Amino acid sequence: MAVYTHLAAEDLAALIAEYDVGGLVSAKGIAEGVSNSNWLVETTGRDGRGARYILTMYERRIDTADLPFYLGLLDHLSAKGCPVPATIHDREGQLYRTIEGKAVALIEYLSGISVDRPTPGQARAVGAALGRLHLAVADFPMRGAQTMGLAEWDRLLHLCGSDRLAEIDPTLPDIAYAELSHLASAWPGGLPGGVVHCDLFPDNVLMRGETVSGLIDFYFAAEDFFAYDLAVTHAAWAFTKQGRSFRRDVGDALLDGYRSARTLSADELAELPTLARGACMRFISSRAYDWLETPPGALVTRKNPMDFVRRLQFYTEAGESAFQS
Repeated sequence: MAVYTHLAAEDLAALIAEYDVGGLVSAKGIAEGVSNSNWLVETTGRDGRGARYILTMYERRIDTADLPFYLGLLDHLSAKGCPVPATIHDREGQLYRTIEGKAVALIEYLSGISVDRPTPGQARAVGAALGRLHLAVADFPMRGAQTMGLAEWDRLLHLCGSDRLAEIDPTLPDIAYAELSHLASAWPGGLPGGVVHCDLFPDNVLMRGETVSGLIDFYFAAEDFFAYDLAVTHAAWAFTKQGRSFRRDVGDALLDGYRSARTLSADELAELPTLARGACMRFISSRAYDWLETPPGALVTRKNPMDFVRRLQFYTEAGESAFQS
């Protein structure tokens, strides 16, 4: 989440009037993430008691033609009882509208906080929620191609180029290109899969104590292996800040929670080390590109790709022991 485009108050009010949510009271930009502009919107509510929503303007990486998939996925999972925000349809029943040539969507606001240092109990709850989500997509009728796979990691890193990657850290080019070569030959096939989140970081999970109150930001969702989605979540949750230390208690709890909802096959368990290395490369590549390409003055916090280089080095050295309690 971030704010790249600034909308005048009268434009926001006119937009909100297209929805049956009451009149606009306030809108505050959210300075997180890197891909879209987002606002926390407060309205008078349908009953005059006030209500909150998230307004998203799609800036890059997301084709408008794909929005029915992303927004329909939210509606599907919400209807299945997953803690996922539903899309607010406008007065004409549309999932999204257009303003200043860009698509915008209004999303249900879910309360809760994103944790900076998750406890094992919180990680266990997230693992269980992820397992239930993987079961819930079984009858989701739409398909979404994985646009952030190995080919895209390669493309982004080569767009950056060795010289510019070295500006981030002198070791980054050699590490990144060597790992790309390894993963190209080691990536598995034939594992169970479906539409998965692919970006379930702590800031995309809302917690109330040790209860998951919201899984949010599904804009990287795509068809992939369920175990890859688990590996992404493991890499995102089971380390201290900047990826400097592995928190085994958190990692083990996450896996235990997942297995309480969905069984992992022997093949999935065997491939988790490779999938975790791939998860690290996914964020090394996208963060490196964003670090170099984020425009000056954007209300956005850049994220250092070296945080995931350190995770990559851990998974490379630890191998299967990273997933054995």
